[in-house]
Amino acid sequence: MSSNIILDYALKNYKKMFREPTGNLEYKFIVPGSVYNNTLWDWDSWLTNIALSQFVTEDIKEYEMGCILNSLNIMDNKGRAPVYQYPGLAKEDYEKWGETNIHKPCLAQHAAFIVKKYGDAEWLRPVFSKLCKFVDYYNDRCRHKPTGLFFWIDDAAIGVDNDPATYYRPYRSSGSIFLNCFMYKELLALCYIGELLGIDVQVYKKQSEELCQAIRTHCYDEKDGMYYSVDFNLLPVNPEQKMHSGAPRHWDCLIQRLGSWSSFLALWSGIATPEQAKRIVKENLLDPNAFWAPFGVRSLSKYEKMYCVKATGNPSCWLGPIWGIANYMVFKGLVKYGFLEEAKELGQKTVKLFEDDISQSGELHEYYDPESGEPIMNPGFQNWNLLSINIKAWLDGENVVEEF
Repeated sequence: MSSNIILDYALKNYKKMFREPTGNLEYKFIVPGSVYNNTLWDWDSWLTNIALSQFVTEDIKEYEMGCILNSLNIMDNKGRAPVYQYPGLAKEDYEKWGETNIHKPCLAQHAAFIVKKYGDAEWLRPVFSKLCKFVDYYNDRCRHKPTGLFFWIDDAAIGVDNDPATYYRPYRSSGSIFLNCFMYKELLALCYIGELLGIDVQVYKKQSEELCQAIRTHCYDEKDGMYYSVDFNLLPVNPEQKMHSGAPRHWDCLIQRLGSWSSFLALWSGIATPEQAKRIVKENLLDPNAFWAPFGVRSLSKYEKMYCVKATGNPSCWLGPIWGIANYMVFKGLVKYGFLEEAKELGQKTVKLFEDDISQSGELHEYYDPESGEPIMNPGFQNWNLLSINIKAWLDGENVVEEF
C-alpha cells in the first residue's frame, strides 16, 4: 500500500492535539481533537500516544508523561483518578462527584508504554505507590468477590458509552468484558513497571493470574464460542427462605449473550485460548450479518435488537457504527493469534475508510456508517483514528509501534 494520505494528514494536523499546562492541569498533555478540544481523556490519550509514536520524530516526552502525571496529581486518597480532566476541574471538585466510574484501567498501561519507549522507569518511582493505589481502588471497590471479576460502578463514561450490557443497568451489576480485559492488561503493566523499579509486585502478579482464570471461567460461552459480559444483578441466597431451600442457586453471575465488539478484546488481551480464538473469529467476527462489515467491525452485532447507526453525543453511539479504535484492537487481536489474512483484510478496510474520509472531507471523524463508510459526526477527531498509520505500517511490512 503506497498511499500516504493519512500520514500526510496527520503530519499537518497532529500538533493540534498538544496542550500546555493550564488551570489545574499542571503538566503538558494530549487531547483527542474536535469537540474534545481542551480535555485530557483516559484511554484516548494513551491510544493517541501510541499512534503519534509511529510517525512523530520530535521530542514529545513531556506531553506523554504529562498525561500520566496530571491524572496522578488529581487522584484522591482513595486512589480515584478521573476519566477526564479539564482546566477548571479542581481536586476538591472532583472529590465531590461521589461514587462513579474512575479512570479506565489503562493508566499503568500508558505509563508502561512510555517506559518501554524510552527505556526509563525512574520518573515513575516517586508516584509508583499512586499507581498501586489506583489498582487497589478497583480491587477494593469494583471487584465482585464471588467471581473475582470487575464491574462498572454505573454507566457513566465507560468508553463504549451505550453498551447494552452496562447502559441503564443497575449500579455495580455489569461485569463488563471490556473492563475485565483492560484490568488484566493493567495488572500486567503494573508488574512490568514494578519489576523494573525493583519493587515487589507479586501480589499483583497473582491477581493477574486469578483474573485471567476468572474471565475464562465466567465470561466464555461454550454455546456461542464467544466471550461476553456477565450480570451480577442477582438476589442473595437466603438460607431461611423455605421456598428455594431445596436447591438454592449455585451460580454467581449470568452471562449476557449480547454481541459487542468488546468481546474481541479477549484476543487483544491474550486471554482467549487458541481453540477459543478460532471459534471467536470463525463463528462470530467473520459473520457479515453480525460484525464483519464493508468498512470494519460493527461496534454492536447487527443481530441485536438495539442495533442502531445514528449521530448521538453524550452518549456517543456504540450500537453499530464503525469506530477506529474497535477496528484497531480487533486487528491487533487477529495478528496476535495468527489470523493474518483476516488481519490484512480488516487493516485494508480501516485504511481505506480513513483515506476516503480525508480525500472527500479533508478531515477524520469520530465514527462511521458500517455499510457506506460515510462519516457520522465530529469532524477533526484525530485521536485513535491515527492508529491506522500503525496498521498501514504492518500492511507494508514496516516496524510497528505497539501498545504495552
